[in-house]
Amino acid sequence: MATTHNGFQELQRRYVSEIDSEVQLYRHDKTGARLLSLINNDENKVFGITFRTPPVDSTGVAHILEHSVLCGSRKFPVKDPFIRLAQSSLNTFLNAMTFPDKTTYPVASQNVKDFYNLVDVYVDTVLHPKLTRETFEQEGWHYELNSLDSKITYRGIVFNEMKGAYSSPNAVLYKLAQEAMFPDTTYGVDSGGDPKLIPHLTYEGLKDFHSMYYHPSNAWIYFYGDDDASERLRFMNERLNEFTKREVSSCIGLQPKFAKPICVEGTYPAGQETKQAKSNMAVNWLLDEIKDPFEALALDVLDEVLIGTSASPLRRTLTDSGLGEDVIGSIDFDMRQTTAIYGLKGIDSAHVNKVEKLILDTIKTLASQGVDKKTLDAAINTVEFSLRENNTGHFPRGLSLMLRVLSSWLYDRDPFERMTFETPLKELKSRITSGELVLEKLMHRHFLKNPHRVTVIVKPDCEKAERQAAEECQRLEKVQSSLEVIDLENLVKRTSELRLLQNAPDLPEDIAKIPHLKRTDLPKYNSKIPTELQKINNIDILTHELPTNGVIYLDLAFSIQSLSTKQLTLLDVFERALLETGTTSLDFISFSQQIAQNTGGIHMSPYISTINENKEDCAAHLIVRSKAVSTKAHELVSILKNVLIDSRIDDRDRIKKIILEEKASAEAHLVPGGHIFVARRVNASLNTAGFVKEQISGLSRLFALRELAEKVISDWPSVVSELREIRNLIITQVGMKVNITADKPTLASFGSHLKLLLDAIPLRSIAAHNDWTSSFNDAAHFNKAEGFAIPASVNYVAQGGDLNHHGIDSIGAALVAQNLLSTGWLWNKVRMQGGAYGGFCRFNRRSKAFTYISYRDPNLLDTLAIYNATAQHIRETTFDKEEITRAIIGTIGNIDTHLLPDAKGLMAFQLHLAEEDEEIRQKIRDEVLATTAQDIYSFANALECLVENGRIAIMGNNAALAKANETLGENWLEIKSII
Repeated sequence: MATTHNGFQELQRRYVSEIDSEVQLYRHDKTGARLLSLINNDENKVFGITFRTPPVDSTGVAHILEHSVLCGSRKFPVKDPFIRLAQSSLNTFLNAMTFPDKTTYPVASQNVKDFYNLVDVYVDTVLHPKLTRETFEQEGWHYELNSLDSKITYRGIVFNEMKGAYSSPNAVLYKLAQEAMFPDTTYGVDSGGDPKLIPHLTYEGLKDFHSMYYHPSNAWIYFYGDDDASERLRFMNERLNEFTKREVSSCIGLQPKFAKPICVEGTYPAGQETKQAKSNMAVNWLLDEIKDPFEALALDVLDEVLIGTSASPLRRTLTDSGLGEDVIGSIDFDMRQTTAIYGLKGIDSAHVNKVEKLILDTIKTLASQGVDKKTLDAAINTVEFSLRENNTGHFPRGLSLMLRVLSSWLYDRDPFERMTFETPLKELKSRITSGELVLEKLMHRHFLKNPHRVTVIVKPDCEKAERQAAEECQRLEKVQSSLEVIDLENLVKRTSELRLLQNAPDLPEDIAKIPHLKRTDLPKYNSKIPTELQKINNIDILTHELPTNGVIYLDLAFSIQSLSTKQLTLLDVFERALLETGTTSLDFISFSQQIAQNTGGIHMSPYISTINENKEDCAAHLIVRSKAVSTKAHELVSILKNVLIDSRIDDRDRIKKIILEEKASAEAHLVPGGHIFVARRVNASLNTAGFVKEQISGLSRLFALRELAEKVISDWPSVVSELREIRNLIITQVGMKVNITADKPTLASFGSHLKLLLDAIPLRSIAAHNDWTSSFNDAAHFNKAEGFAIPASVNYVAQGGDLNHHGIDSIGAALVAQNLLSTGWLWNKVRMQGGAYGGFCRFNRRSKAFTYISYRDPNLLDTLAIYNATAQHIRETTFDKEEITRAIIGTIGNIDTHLLPDAKGLMAFQLHLAEEDEEIRQKIRDEVLATTAQDIYSFANALECLVENGRIAIMGNNAALAKANETLGENWLEIKSII
């Protein structure tokens, strides 16, 4: 007889060693809701409630509903409980996500009380949302008309989000591929919403969709962490009990297989000035529904074999062909039927057939001739290391596992399918050792003998952005001309009413209903990371004894203070050259295999930070990050020596391919990541650290990569000379620092290996002779206002300045003010009212640089006006004690973010490099906890300087930039085209 606990019937219970968790599977007696409870020692607790939400059209109903349910509920009737939680909780994750067939609402926190506060709000918002018409109009779309003599426009957060999304060539390619692959199922429509079709969605349609799918009978509930397992059931039973079970028709149908392959073609918006714009293409396969854990693991290994490293056969063949600039590829398990996609960015559209043939021929050769043993061993080691390490970065482990589990559980299969790996891994190794051609059989079955194949080509269209804008104007003009005067008057009235509702504050008694912690619940002291400092060869060695399960994390920091401004733009190419050109004794294929066989990966990234509030003083290092199991410590050290000292950075063909891939990647990130680029551009004019970051990873780097792509052909000797000089300048013991994170036994055994590595590094004394300060101080590099034209229908607007000499006495209070503005004023004005997907600000606690940023923003001048009104808004606002407390809690939550052991070690290392000791950190925390309303008013005085002296950088379409110059005066913006 089945056991019942707090209204839930236990269906299965087992210990899963791979995740060190007791896993309990339940079904709710009264509603049929499914609940998976994972009990372990992870303090970063995770909850998620997921609904199957298959849309039947591309109006974006699932996506708009995801936004809308978080805008007030029966129990929490404020306009935006989500942002209230973001403002005043210790959450380590707080978001919601729409997928092609599901919508999921996850939260995470390390604090039990805070965790259940988050869960309480989320469960009520999804099951009992207010779903007002005003919410639909704000989050989805509406017609806006400010006066009878103005023109109707579209407004809506999701509407603008999706307009921004489909300005990206990659997004267009994936959209076309999915539509073509699944013509007969829900996957053939766009769950995010097509901007042309979003205005077809009605408010009634939104409510019907919620009524149909947001019911406990259609819910998949997930708990993970160290909280009380019985409390999970009691808590959920109390909230589900008012519902009764009902049939919900949400099953995801299977797409019938094609009889033969097809080809589809589309276009993406390219800038008018872009004469050499390239095409993107990919070959896509629809695989079977993968129910066997062994086959799923084998496909993971196959994907790693094909394109996992620069030496992988398919990736190498595509890059070596010279037909394109960067590889596209992955096997995706997120939908009921698995898909695979492989292709190239940056090709000539005339070469589509060549690229398609290259992909098919490469897979055919591998399937018939077999996968090289070293390549196979390297792929298996990479996948196994990843599974055992379970390193999800800043993403909570429990949330990553939830998404993996849903790839089977959501389709009424065993949730343990993708949770365990020991048995399928052992079987895979055994079958391969016995000589079975496991991966070769998969390639034959899923690729070569599979007629369900779609080749997609996306070409540049230099007039598409303007044509889309014109078509939108025509649609709106048609609507406006069809309305009677009384209808137009009502629309003006409706526009005004919506704005008034958006501006109206929540009632204090409603705000009080949002649960939050008290100041007394907050830890007074920062958590300390165990750190010991010693010196070897006069090099700082930091060690951190943390539970890493036998994995050693080794970070080597090399000073880049001797590099010139020009050399900074080459740094990312240099990093990859060290790893991807081979050595004097091993070609890059063999060397890449050696890295994959013996380590968990090696990668490099710069670390740049202001020191001691001096805008001309900065820490600047290249950090070489590596990891391996302790038994491979000798191999790790040997490989690192070869990477740093013996790499073939004079391989012209490899360097050329690296440059083209980096250029293509940077260009692909311009539109989706425009807010990052404009923020970096603004900060480049505020302090040396900001300047250096922009050279390494901003628009300056992109411009340099374009020049370098030509120079590698026309003047190769100067390129290789520059790369050699960079190595000579930074790979030296002088200025080097080392960081090691591992458990006690691993640390104890690593000392001798480390000494061998350090002794191999040259001892060269290089005087810092960079030109950063003079370049930074050269005003010609930075106009006060810069505009960068991109073929997108939305904008990215940044404005910032140096607050160093404007009365910022309390760094902690400034961080609280940042939280208040990002989750209050800017959220309300830029996002809720302005329709941008995001509006926020950032304060750098070391440099005291402050930046306003908007993301996928339909506005430009209106957004700048909001920025400039911020100081006055603060002065006119009465901040009560509760509001300040909530902002303090949110700020402490940002400070106390959850970190895995390797990230803790890295953070301690970065603090050391930036010369920020524990006393400074504790002082900032004390200031946060002591913040008062008066501190916020004082901060407003500092912000006032940005109105006249703030730097501005904008990425947007030509029309918006030109209109800004028209309004504010010719050449107010220096406009450059970057795509």
